[in-house]
Amino acid sequence: MSLSLILACVWAVAATLTAMLPTRDQHWRAAYVLIAFGIPILGWVTYQNGPWVGLVVLAAGASILRWPLIYFWRWLRRKGTPEG
Repeated sequence: MSLSLILACVWAVAATLTAMLPTRDQHWRAAYVLIAFGIPILGWVTYQNGPWVGLVVLAAGASILRWPLIYFWRWLRRKGTPEG
């Protein structure tokens, strides 16, 4: 297993452990930190192991960080609709 995949697994375990901790802001600060670390790890995994493995890691990360993605998708849809 390559180092990038090991780091992706460590990221997933850290995200799971972070989700178990109680917070007042519903884990948004932790989500920002996870995104900041996850994007370079995802790029490294894709570079070392190919696009198919990168897509699998992307799907795993998206399943962990699904609420930030849902809110981002809603924001994009609001920006795309004409005002009127």
